[in-house]
Amino acid sequence: MQPTGYRAFIPAPLPPDPPVAINSTLQALLSEADRALGRLDGSIQTLPNPDLFVFMYVRKEAVLSSQIEGTQSSLQDLLAAEARILDSDHPSDVAEVINYVASMRHGLSQLATLPVSIRLIREIHEKLMAGVRGARLTPGELRRSQNWIGPLGCTLNECTFVPPPPQEVPNALGNLESFLHQGDDIPLLIKVGLAHAQFETIHPFLDGNGRIGRLLITFLLCERRVLIKPVLYLSYFFKQHRQDYYDRLQSVRDHGDWEGWLSFFLRGVTEVSIQATDTARRIIALRERHRLLITERLGRAAGNGHRVLEHLYERPIIAVEQVKSITGTTYTAANQLVHKLVELEILSESTGQRRNRRFMYDTYIRLFDEPPDQPRQPNR
Repeated sequence: MQPTGYRAFIPAPLPPDPPVAINSTLQALLSEADRALGRLDGSIQTLPNPDLFVFMYVRKEAVLSSQIEGTQSSLQDLLAAEARILDSDHPSDVAEVINYVASMRHGLSQLATLPVSIRLIREIHEKLMAGVRGARLTPGELRRSQNWIGPLGCTLNECTFVPPPPQEVPNALGNLESFLHQGDDIPLLIKVGLAHAQFETIHPFLDGNGRIGRLLITFLLCERRVLIKPVLYLSYFFKQHRQDYYDRLQSVRDHGDWEGWLSFFLRGVTEVSIQATDTARRIIALRERHRLLITERLGRAAGNGHRVLEHLYERPIIAVEQVKSITGTTYTAANQLVHKLVELEILSESTGQRRNRRFMYDTYIRLFDEPPDQPRQPNR
């Protein structure tokens, strides 16, 4: 009980005591998740230029993680905003998704010299919250007042969970950082699952905790080089099972049910790894089909067509001026090339305007924007 009369939860340091019971069921889930993640990492390394394609995986995760927190922006809204297509119908919260992308890229770039740490977490939080909803709530600073979790508009006395009081936050985060870097024999995916749940329980910021906690999963997998590139959009699973996600986390706090949470988490890793691996396979097939089409149909312009196609895998919305820059040709030649790519149904005009037009590689975008097919059930 706090001096002000409310009860707050102070989590015990990790690892859990008693230890997580890795029974046969949890072991099977862990093995399946490890294999699925390994297949995903291998499939990304078979892509001709993985860095080009990572752009879209990162943006899909950014959109989905932000949608869990209530944003309405879609992947196409994000791509259009980045391509500077002005449209009053775009949700105003697209800036939050742009910030998420910037936070992820900043964090991943820092991992070369800075481990996953309180310092890194604060840096990415500052970038996440800059200039958007919650910007007034001290971006990059650990909270100095009490927060709580519950239905929209609920009071402290009506909420479902009260995280640690602010004076306990630095110590709780310090314990989490120590756990992340201590030598132990805890399997990595178990460790990442424990860390995510602990971070969400600490809830160290006044806003943005869910998104930072999900970024933490990506950073840990990339830091330990289980994934060479950040291509696991786990927020798809969390969004699809949002209430179960919240309930499993709360059950850890209420009942110490780490095993239930970890089973849920590992199922998510397996399911989304399978989906992302299938996306990589479809990317390769699409690229080969369109490369062949350009070679067969564009004649002497095929070389420039291939250069534009490769650019589209990183930036799938493009203007004629950009094509001119990519190919080093005149505006007229670039415009003719764009029209040929439209005729081949590789590009489609997305603005409906006569001026300032943008062209979209929509068959590629749809690989990420459409809800994925139901994945096969893992073998048990």
